[in-house]
Amino acid sequence: MYFSGTMAKRAAVILAGCGVYDGTEIHEASAILVHLSRAGVKVQMFAPNADMMHVVDHCEGKPVTEKRNVMQESARIARGEVTDLAKLAVADHDVLIIPGGFGAAKNLSDWATKGKEYSVKPLVEKVIKSFHQAGKPIAMCCISPVLAAKAIPGCELTVGHDCECEKWPYAGVAKTMVELGSKHVNKNVGEVHVDKKNKLVTTSAFMCNAPVHEIFDGLGVMVTEVLKLV
Repeated sequence: MYFSGTMAKRAAVILAGCGVYDGTEIHEASAILVHLSRAGVKVQMFAPNADMMHVVDHCEGKPVTEKRNVMQESARIARGEVTDLAKLAVADHDVLIIPGGFGAAKNLSDWATKGKEYSVKPLVEKVIKSFHQAGKPIAMCCISPVLAAKAIPGCELTVGHDCECEKWPYAGVAKTMVELGSKHVNKNVGEVHVDKKNKLVTTSAFMCNAPVHEIFDGLGVMVTEVLKLV
């Protein structure tokens, strides 16, 4: 899906389904698309053409027995215009952006089930590494920076704060990132961390128990900062 604009910058956005518990976090994806649109960036959305790890009833927060496809579910966010991730050509894009949501931990990696022993799905890892090796900037938010921790060893990132409390219920992820060799930098929800060496921009988004407008604004900072690296 492309949004026309006056600027030549082009962004590839990887989705992982539709819904916080088993796919891409919808508010994060929508916010990112709004900020990219406002910046005049051309956007194309991609997703793996593969089965989801499982489907979660978002009313109950519990898995159900049906099966769904990651790309088909991602098409809900992309208004039908989503491309098989296998067809992504790095040369056609200036920047890579991966929103959060449990889909990043279930469909783009197996973080949700294996924790520190996780791995990134081969196709996803190939895309991240290809952008990195090409010197093209990458932005990730919420839980998706765990993908960078594996694909770009030793990178600097943030998933928010490393001290668990009501505001930061997932702070343990930050400590695991450090154990894996990444440098974690504590940042508030409206802030980002820019790893200039690796051209990686990260922000906490819904890793923070914050109002949705603060999440939206923080993602705006992420988009602004990653575009500066193009």
